[in-house]
Amino acid sequence: MDWRRLLSTRRLGKSAADDGGQPPRTEFARDYDRLIFSSAFRRLQDKTQVFPLAKSDYVRTRLTHSLEVASVGRSLGMLAAEVIRRRDPEVADVVVPQDVGTLVAAAGLAHDIGNPPFGHAGEDAIREWFAAWPGLARLTEAERRDLLEFEGNAQGFRTLCVLQNPGQPGGLQMTCAMLAVMAKYPRASLVEPAQAQGAGGRKFGFFQSEQALFREVAETVGLLPKPGSGPAWHRHPLAFLLEAADDICYHVIDIEDGFKAGVVDFDTLCQLHRPFLAERHWRRARQLADRSQRASYFRSVTIDRVIRQVTAVFEAHYDALVRGRFDRPLLEHIDQADAFAAFKGVAQERVYDARPVVEVKACGFEVIAGLLDAFVGAIEDRAARGDAAGSRSRTLLRLMPRPLPDPAALSPYRRALLATDFVAGMTDSYAVALYQRIRGIALP
Repeated sequence: MDWRRLLSTRRLGKSAADDGGQPPRTEFARDYDRLIFSSAFRRLQDKTQVFPLAKSDYVRTRLTHSLEVASVGRSLGMLAAEVIRRRDPEVADVVVPQDVGTLVAAAGLAHDIGNPPFGHAGEDAIREWFAAWPGLARLTEAERRDLLEFEGNAQGFRTLCVLQNPGQPGGLQMTCAMLAVMAKYPRASLVEPAQAQGAGGRKFGFFQSEQALFREVAETVGLLPKPGSGPAWHRHPLAFLLEAADDICYHVIDIEDGFKAGVVDFDTLCQLHRPFLAERHWRRARQLADRSQRASYFRSVTIDRVIRQVTAVFEAHYDALVRGRFDRPLLEHIDQADAFAAFKGVAQERVYDARPVVEVKACGFEVIAGLLDAFVGAIEDRAARGDAAGSRSRTLLRLMPRPLPDPAALSPYRRALLATDFVAGMTDSYAVALYQRIRGIALP
């Protein structure tokens, strides 16, 4: 892959002639700013990271998680840019560390922007609901896969490229480079088994409805197609950095949240960080006033250590990364991979399966199923009966964002996406409140 294309500043849906001049910001800084001011990003402040509907103001939401991923991603991007400049001096004029850092940071802001309410439990709830939906029989196999394996990653691409600024070609019109770096899983839901292998094939990153848009992004930045008949590409090299930033924040910081929430004890937290700390760090920690400050200090030291190890792995596998011959998470290859993996193991046992988390996630299943029952039903009723649709359906449809397309003019697949767009875009609190409201709407 060619870095002059991989760092393309061409905006999806916008020609160079429409640019209107160069503002006092880089194109990737404009990406970052557009995301910060978008309504979809703003809604992440009330979407689950680990603890749904948390009453504490300490634990992270998807918004704070995304900001932290962006921060770690910026550091990784700047360090990786120095590697690229050493390995490929002829592209040093386009590979500017500050720009590459901003690019990866913007992708970090965007990486969870399509997540539904209640975190990964929300994705599971949507998949489970569609598995029992009678309308599946009217869909193509690829369309069925989109719904049965519903992905927040694919919803994120759709959110940026279609749902934000609807009606404008390319939606938010982000740079193709940012959209490609954000795509940790650059394939469709239906591909050949060999194309679904490796880190980049583990999930899918775009729906059938956005396949042409993703192909445009991939071809613009020069992603290498995977052999086979399905729409699948090798990752952008910087997407590996985004994955690492996400995993660093997800596991190291989730342990800190677990400690604050009382489900991880301080001794366990210390043991997890111990391999990454030198004696000088322990001396510094003992000078801090309380265990909460020590936990934060341990987290900062460990993350710095892991960032440097990830950068070393990026350099060690650089040639394979740009040739599409490396497809494993960088964190699996760091010097302290086993010690880092221990964070994930403890988080799974003590945090993700903690009773308060499981109980509220179970409520999330009921809420999302109830919302899909209501809104898919109302959309289908309107499509079948037009203006003669029942009063309950008409009332529900008035709750959806305007302008609402005529359901009768949409395919069954597009009607299903209309409902999932609405539900997936909700915050946790709004989903619960709306579910409670619609349960009180009388049947006609």
